[in-house]
Amino acid sequence: MNLNKTNLIAPIAGIAALTSCVGKAQQETKPLNIVYIMTDDHTRQMMSCYDNRHIETPNLDRIAENGVIFRNAYVANSISAPSRACLLTGKHSHKNGKIDNITSFDGTQQTVQQLLREAGYQTAMIGKWHLDSKPTNFDHWVILPGQGNYYQPDFITPEGRKNFKGYATNLITDFGLDWLENGRDKEKPFCLFLHHKAAHRNWMPNIAHLKDYEDKTFELPDNFYDDYLGRKAASIQEMNIADNHDMDVVHDLKMLRTGVQTRLSDAYIKGEYARLDSAQKEAWNAHYQPIINKFYSSNLQGKELAEWKYQRYMRDYAKTIKSMDENVGRVLNYLEKNRMMENTIIIYTSDQGFYMGEHGWFDKRFMYEESFSTPLVMCLPRQFKKRGDIPQLVQNIDFAPTMLEIAGAKIPSDIQGVSLLPLLKNEKAPTNWRKSLYYHYYEYPGEHAVRRHYGVKTERYKFIHFYDDIDEWELFDLQTDPMEMNNLYGKIGYEEITNELRAELKQLQEQYDDPIRKKFPL
Repeated sequence: MNLNKTNLIAPIAGIAALTSCVGKAQQETKPLNIVYIMTDDHTRQMMSCYDNRHIETPNLDRIAENGVIFRNAYVANSISAPSRACLLTGKHSHKNGKIDNITSFDGTQQTVQQLLREAGYQTAMIGKWHLDSKPTNFDHWVILPGQGNYYQPDFITPEGRKNFKGYATNLITDFGLDWLENGRDKEKPFCLFLHHKAAHRNWMPNIAHLKDYEDKTFELPDNFYDDYLGRKAASIQEMNIADNHDMDVVHDLKMLRTGVQTRLSDAYIKGEYARLDSAQKEAWNAHYQPIINKFYSSNLQGKELAEWKYQRYMRDYAKTIKSMDENVGRVLNYLEKNRMMENTIIIYTSDQGFYMGEHGWFDKRFMYEESFSTPLVMCLPRQFKKRGDIPQLVQNIDFAPTMLEIAGAKIPSDIQGVSLLPLLKNEKAPTNWRKSLYYHYYEYPGEHAVRRHYGVKTERYKFIHFYDDIDEWELFDLQTDPMEMNNLYGKIGYEEITNELRAELKQLQEQYDDPIRKKFPL
């Protein structure tokens, strides 16, 4: 049974009077422009339209308020570069070849930007690329090398590598707005990919926000002290906030002190810290030095140290998100001022979710909800009927076919995702929408020691197989156990649902043609 294909609807380009998602009706028949904003490691818990416990993100909320918020958006492989390849190809990692952060992305393969150009769109890629290759089939591109830097970042352009003074989040927005204003043919539709470095480790705040959130005490997750009982893969990972090997007090938390040497202290001293100019370094030191002095004099241990590290992590992470939210506001303001909202769809998402202390963790990779899920909000012209929450299961392989259908372009049959337009155009969701999602993570051995695994998620259940150096199964009832603490696999009374999920997992592996099914037949 094919649960993951929906019937494609007619292209929308040039069919109806386009109206602003925030403004007046405009009797025009232009193709829709697309502004796709993607951040790095931004999680739903740190976006106030999803969760207002921690911070406010007013500009991101503007997008959701004037369109839709997807409550069940997920990724196919929760790690940066593979997630970006899924976006560009509309295919799972085993099909696009980018299974981890190490392998290079083959830019000669079919991509969404190529198909958009063939449909008459101008395309621009600005910001974090992270695919170990040069961008192909873009009319314009300016990208960070690798992970990039927050301060005084280098950018790679078709003319070569250049250094720019400033903060990466501001600069990426500057370059995007400059292209919108001066770099494109304003008679043609466009797709702008604006990819931010924020909020990637090691969470270097803009100088303007150093003091923000310093008086806030963030709520500790209920499972911060998870004991990982019954979950072997979770017990042997290396991304614990409490562990000084995993979360480095110098590199990650900026507790730089003469004579203190940690695993990653040199990376901080010679890396991001060294990129601060004299004025920035003076402000940086003035802010952090009192915190550093108090930290080392307090000699915290055990739970006190773990919870102190959590608060510092949350504060620096929140500061990077604040800069990013402000810059999203700059983009929205530009589009509004230039009356472009009337025929522009704005998509905001992240390359995956992230742990903000849940299970005691930071980072991503696991198929557990916090990292498997991703924020997804869209600002929509009024021709789209849907507003508010969209509860259906969607995945980042769906972004490419969605963009193609927006452009009125044909969606190739080998694309594995499905267009989200049926969910945007109708108040009532299609009855044949997918009922499950497939996930596969590959990067082991690797940073954080998360074991390879694949799995299936339905509306209620999740079924995961960790493989290679271990052979472990996990089953969760998300309705009764949303924090995924109780592994039900092998327990009496769950035989029937286990068999159903195993059959669904097998069907998805066959549908998506994942060769892993031959190594581990279900």
